[in-house]
Amino acid sequence: MGILIPLLIVIICCIIIWRASDGFTVASEYIGRNLSEGVRGATINAIGSSLPELFTTFFFLFYLGDVDGFSGGIGTTAGSAIFNGMIIPAFVILVVILTGLATKITVSQKVFFRDGFSLIAAELLFIVIISGKSLHWWHGVLLMVIYFIYLFYMLKSMRAPTEDTQHSSAPELTIHRPSKGILYHLLTFDLEPLFIGNNRITNTRAWALLIFSTFSIAFICLILVQACEWIGSAEYTLPYLGTFEGLNIPIMFVAIILASAASSVPDTIISMNDARKGNYDDAISNALGSNIFDICFALGFPLFLYTIINGPIVMQQETIDQSAELRMLLLLLTVVAFGVYIYRKTINSVQAYMLLGIYGIFTLYVIGRGANNPIADATAEFLRNMVSYLNFL
Repeated sequence: MGILIPLLIVIICCIIIWRASDGFTVASEYIGRNLSEGVRGATINAIGSSLPELFTTFFFLFYLGDVDGFSGGIGTTAGSAIFNGMIIPAFVILVVILTGLATKITVSQKVFFRDGFSLIAAELLFIVIISGKSLHWWHGVLLMVIYFIYLFYMLKSMRAPTEDTQHSSAPELTIHRPSKGILYHLLTFDLEPLFIGNNRITNTRAWALLIFSTFSIAFICLILVQACEWIGSAEYTLPYLGTFEGLNIPIMFVAIILASAASSVPDTIISMNDARKGNYDDAISNALGSNIFDICFALGFPLFLYTIINGPIVMQQETIDQSAELRMLLLLLTVVAFGVYIYRKTINSVQAYMLLGIYGIFTLYVIGRGANNPIADATAEFLRNMVSYLNFL
């Protein structure tokens, strides 16, 4: 009973983020209409759909503070990166195949190698940068610099879209549903009729919708952080309802599964929408590009702000160990997923089920670590030793 209420809150947060993401998707697709396919997915779509991770990490740090906040933040960003790398591509593949749109999909090898190698490089640097017993403002700056280098490369290498591409990628007119009143649309987070209605979408309307959707998602992420804190705590108190028992496990393990999955809803929606349209390069590059944003900017920017305002974060040994094992696990799973992507020129359902299986093993590992399972603990020790060896080199 103790975790049912916060779990229900997490589910409601997922639904609201999903609803708010619909409007966000319409706006971001219009704003990024002149970017070439593959680049749009890795930049506009990836940044926009990763805002929940940014806000969730921000609130973990500033709401829970210091060590617990950093644990929740790194759990959210790393967990979301694993979710994006496994679940989203698997869903994209299965949606296309099971709905009869195609029997297999073909993604540009350039997209796989460009974004895959960039992601692996970012994760290697992530292991090196976030090490030691304390974190300073310059750690956040270094992480952000990695992302800006990647972003600069993406924009620099972008192909100029042709006139046909611009026309096909720009949304047409838009929402023809009758308005049911401002209050109804606000309560249901059906935001497009409020900002676009039966009018033609414009830059002004798209940006207004984008900004409002962003702040809506931010507010829900704050509630999500609180629910995760309740689940991980030994006990928590709700006004008028009394005191309840939580799972009494580190907040990082809660964030890895629940916060990361909830904050990855926009990534999933955008990638699946791109896949239905046949934009497979954007569908996959959104997932991979989101990972780079998550581990570099969504963690780096809140870390920079927090340490500038409050000073360095001095970590306990338990947090250092948990962070090390998670970063190495993220790298290893990314390499495995990359192998699954590229071992064939086309992607089919077999690869999708392989990715789902890998994520299932990861979930069992996290549950095992929270329950102090001997096998999971031994695996964690092995991962920490790998990080120590890498830092020694």
